[in-house]
Amino acid sequence: MSIVRFDELKAVPWKNGLGITREIAVEPPGATMDDFLWRVSIADVDTASPFSRFPGIDRTIVLLDGDGFTMTLDGEREHALTTPCVPFAFPGEAQVDVALAGGATRDFNLMVRRGKAGGAVDVVHGPNRLSVDDAALLYVARGTAVIDGLAVGQGDTFLTPRSIELHVDSVALLVRIALHDA
Repeated sequence: MSIVRFDELKAVPWKNGLGITREIAVEPPGATMDDFLWRVSIADVDTASPFSRFPGIDRTIVLLDGDGFTMTLDGEREHALTTPCVPFAFPGEAQVDVALAGGATRDFNLMVRRGKAGGAVDVVHGPNRLSVDDAALLYVARGTAVIDGLAVGQGDTFLTPRSIELHVDSVALLVRIALHDA
């Protein structure tokens, strides 16, 4: 069991240098942007900067805080990421331009190497009790929880949770990863 506290995460520049991200977990441990199977991070978006491109990567983004932004994918399709805790999946090779809906935002990101793994972000609302055996991690987006007998708070992540108790008005993001046979 392992708790990753938000305030312990190191802020590093985006791949394109136009923003900040905090890596929560990566598989395999120590993997780089070129060889990870999957990666989960929290990003701060405070300018209308384009997203970094990740060819061959399936991405899922979830607004955590702020007014959000509108994403324009490949100059054609728009998606308003303005409602907190609603996942949106898109291909990493897409050219993504951003128009902020207000001020700075914070978002949750899952990246999975296409063909090697699949991933999903499920939103779980409290009060709720559940047992899981296939989760890579649980991120507490709002409120508090008890996971495998340990108290966790907003912004904390629990790696490989089994027993989850979300408290009233809590919201969590449950990440499931399935590795594909080589």
